[in-house]
Amino acid sequence: MFEKILIANRGEIACRVIKTARRMGIKTVAVYSEADRDALHVEMADEAVAIGPAAAAESYLVIDKIVEACRQTGAQAVHPGYGFLSEREAFPRALAEAGITFIGPNPGAIAAMGDKIESKKAAAAAKVSTVPGFLGIIESPEHAVSIADEIGYPVMIKASAGGGGKGMRIAHSAGEVAEGFARAKSEAASSFGDDRVFVEKFITDPRHIEIQVIGDKHGNVIYLGERECSIQRRNQKVLEEAPSPLLDEETRRKMGEQAVALAKAVGYDSAGTVEFVAGQDKSFYFLEMNTRLQVEHPVTEMVTGLDLVELMIRVAAGEKLPLAQADVKLDGWSVESRVYAEDPTRGFLPSTGRLVTYRPPAEGPVDGGAVVRNDTGVFEGGEISIYYDPMIAKLVTHAPTRLQAIEAQAKALDAFAIEGIRHNIPFLSALMAHPRWRSGTLSTGFIAEEFPDGFSETPPWGDVARTMAAAAAAIDHLLNERKRGISGQRRPQSVRFERDRVVLLGTERHELTVEDHPAGIVAAFANGPRLEVASTWRPGEPVWTGSVGGEVVSVQVRTIPNGFRLSHAGTSADARVYTRREAELAALMPEKVASGAGKALLCPMPGLVKAIQVKAGQEVKAGEPLAIVEAMKMENVLRAERDATIAKVLAKEGESLAVDAVILEFA
Repeated sequence: MFEKILIANRGEIACRVIKTARRMGIKTVAVYSEADRDALHVEMADEAVAIGPAAAAESYLVIDKIVEACRQTGAQAVHPGYGFLSEREAFPRALAEAGITFIGPNPGAIAAMGDKIESKKAAAAAKVSTVPGFLGIIESPEHAVSIADEIGYPVMIKASAGGGGKGMRIAHSAGEVAEGFARAKSEAASSFGDDRVFVEKFITDPRHIEIQVIGDKHGNVIYLGERECSIQRRNQKVLEEAPSPLLDEETRRKMGEQAVALAKAVGYDSAGTVEFVAGQDKSFYFLEMNTRLQVEHPVTEMVTGLDLVELMIRVAAGEKLPLAQADVKLDGWSVESRVYAEDPTRGFLPSTGRLVTYRPPAEGPVDGGAVVRNDTGVFEGGEISIYYDPMIAKLVTHAPTRLQAIEAQAKALDAFAIEGIRHNIPFLSALMAHPRWRSGTLSTGFIAEEFPDGFSETPPWGDVARTMAAAAAAIDHLLNERKRGISGQRRPQSVRFERDRVVLLGTERHELTVEDHPAGIVAAFANGPRLEVASTWRPGEPVWTGSVGGEVVSVQVRTIPNGFRLSHAGTSADARVYTRREAELAALMPEKVASGAGKALLCPMPGLVKAIQVKAGQEVKAGEPLAIVEAMKMENVLRAERDATIAKVLAKEGESLAVDAVILEFA
């Protein structure tokens, strides 16, 4: 077994590998760019080596720097994580020449299956059913349009060396193919150092289901069940689960056996994932193979009880797989949410900055037989950079049934406090409550179909609203008691505390009476239920956790003028607690009217200006591209919302801009 390994990655996956290596008694070496000098994975590792500037192309993607770091530290093996060099055939070859073991598949398997074009050729040769497409090199936008016309729309343009949604576009017309081709090539070059793309038919109403395989160097390959990854946005997975609510045991076996046959055909000898596009009728087609550890591997670990990183390390060291196919058992259900630094109310644009608050839910067993796990690479006070993937954490729950795993996930999301940047927890919470998600009626078009106008936080209603109103009353009651305890105040017995309260959740009014209770209060709603409310919350804590009507709940709390902002179960509202008389007077206050937006194009996120596509004096039509801003490896095209004339261009190509910086002004 290895004594020391180097992790050629950063963030969450580097921390994940370090945890397993530490448990196995293996020392670890981290590598880091200038932007990651103070990163969590650097602190966790036994040693750390600087490898260059912030840009991945000058640090994490430079093979020679990784090999040199191994030489400096005496690392005997390298785990590549996912992304970066994990699927580059040249990387394990360079390591082998230096006498260093690659903790991943052999270069031949990567060449055969890691390249999306070559993998489809290999699958076709093995008579595996594949999605119709063009597997050759596409030289120009015109060539891409010609291919798409022949295949039939819609089509998907995808980076050959890609993954994680980078270098991928769906096109419904010739015009979209031409533009998508250019964007996909550019993203592929910057993310993977390889700008080749291919075109294939996009299957309508599909499901994305993948099979986890693991092989050793002795010819053994098994599959570890499937993962449902259909909840995607811009081809980037958002939620994953294992097993899939679509598959029955027979379909699972067929997909698994096909995945194993394909892996054996190329001599696969590590962890890998065979991806399928599946129809609602349980038909399936080979899509591609990812010759690495997947982001969503924790859900497989939770239902199988296996540590995939440990298995990868052991087979890389030459050990045989410790189990056969018959030994693989799926236990319960697991759900994973990807927590991203992005603003779901602004088209999911990336958000960068300092994590002023980062308080994940407690890991381990929770009520109802569920388990919570949080894989992360950040810490409170750390910085979310513009240079890398926007992932903050992967929140995973496991329970005996799917609905129990979903309920545990919803509660864990409610208890997850993040401030300082925008994040997608409100959106993830809304997904957990969505009837279609809960029913398992999924497709890769789920988010586009269910949120056609984007996401906006909804106000609470029904039982959720009553729960939040009761929590607001309890918070207000505690704050009032605290104020009355300040020295120099009038004696408590000489002050009559008003028990009748009005809680305003946004514009919704809840009348209730606050009654004393040994464990807290009773919120007695007018013409409604009497809810016992108890909590150990203290002022200043970002999450109120307690029981309302006997149910354990968590409510996000953020102070605002004369009240607090509450978020719970995918809903949010400004809460203000008044006496009856205060409520009457507050209703008479005039509402502040927001001022109109200026005649300017503002940068929607911190990012790098890749291109300015207009000039002063130019007339533009609604929908025309104005500029391209890159953030977190994604290129975002900013378009005109209406017909206008460009008065002045203020930003320059190559310039780094803050959020809401003015790019150009309209006449």
